[in-house]
Amino acid sequence: MADQSTEPTSPQVTPEVVSHAPTPAPMRKEAPPVPAAESNPGAWGRVGDEGTVYVKTADGERAIGSWQAGAPEEGLAHFARRFDDVRTEVELLETRLTSGSGDPKHAASNAKHIKESLATAAVVGDLAALEARLNHVLAHAEQALANVKKAREQARTDAVRRKEKLAEEVEQIASESTQWKVAGDRIRGILDEWKTIKGVDRKTDDVLWKRFSKARDTFNRRRGAHFADLDRQRAGAKVRKQELVEEAESLSDSEDWGPTAGRYKALMAEWKAAGRAPKDADDDLWQRFRAAQDKFFARRSEVFNSRDAEFAENAKKKEELLAEAEKINPRGDLDAARAALNRIQERWEQVGKVPRERIRELEGRLRAVEEKVRGAADAQWRRTDPEAEARAKQFRDRVEQFEAQAAKAHEAGDEKRAKQAEAQAAQWREWLAAAENAVASR
Repeated sequence: MADQSTEPTSPQVTPEVVSHAPTPAPMRKEAPPVPAAESNPGAWGRVGDEGTVYVKTADGERAIGSWQAGAPEEGLAHFARRFDDVRTEVELLETRLTSGSGDPKHAASNAKHIKESLATAAVVGDLAALEARLNHVLAHAEQALANVKKAREQARTDAVRRKEKLAEEVEQIASESTQWKVAGDRIRGILDEWKTIKGVDRKTDDVLWKRFSKARDTFNRRRGAHFADLDRQRAGAKVRKQELVEEAESLSDSEDWGPTAGRYKALMAEWKAAGRAPKDADDDLWQRFRAAQDKFFARRSEVFNSRDAEFAENAKKKEELLAEAEKINPRGDLDAARAALNRIQERWEQVGKVPRERIRELEGRLRAVEEKVRGAADAQWRRTDPEAEARAKQFRDRVEQFEAQAAKAHEAGDEKRAKQAEAQAAQWREWLAAAENAVASR
């Protein structure tokens, strides 16, 4: 049925779409319930005989309008629906606050406006419960506003701290870093990050930016001075390397192989110590230096290759002499063996040098033949030694002497002296065996 009321309708509260709050504060206690009015409007109001509509309040009944268009129950239901509409709006405000989707400032403003309008609102329902619910929403909104303020202050503090850390990093780079490219890239990266940090008040931001800018300028000045000094060093390196190239070229025709090769090695060390010249000049000078060096070592290699061929031929000759020497049999005619070895040794010395890697092998084989002849001579001497038998008897007597001392020590219980005597007897026994072998091999 159409609304026939002659009194003003209740204020319509339309909640605004607000930005998302950082984190909604939880309700400190359960929200007071507000019963729906339309299901039992008679509990909260009545329609008088003359059609006046009343709502019950804590201070008594209050006229809110009139109803002439139909039955009184329909009028009460009409004003109860209005109450339920307001009740729904309040619940929506609370839901948005609880979920964090509503702006607590707008929610508080709307709740306050609805609360102020309850004293004159043309609605039928539990106004006391609705007011209590609005008070609850206002308390929630105030808490949410406090949280928003706290979060905003924390965000500002965090933003200031981030910029402080970035400023500190740039200052450290400016005063310490010598990795110029890496450091320059990092400063540019810090600037990009700096621009993304919001929420710092202008005064603090200006102070921090001055620190950043000053440090960046310091770094740029240090880098510029470094490269200016580097240019001076490279100019000096160019002069020094030109001198080294000239000396290397003057040595390229030398035939004093050992000293000249050593000097080239020293020149290379001096080249590295000279540092880098400007790139184009450095490349050209290096090509000249290497060309002179390669020329000398190519000539030396040619000479050394010829010498190596000669040494290889000498090695073949010495192998032939060794084959002859290794056939000598000193067990027969010792004097003939010695004479043959002497002739081979004379020819050996006349042959000349062999490759270095063959020296040990060839000399070792010759020494083996020399040892064989020397050993045969020593054996012959031992066989003709008139004192060999006497020495053997002397050793035998000493063995018996120490064995007797060991036996007496055992009988006397002196194990220490017994062990010493046994050890001495063992040593003399070894010498006795050697002497007896010498006599037996005559």
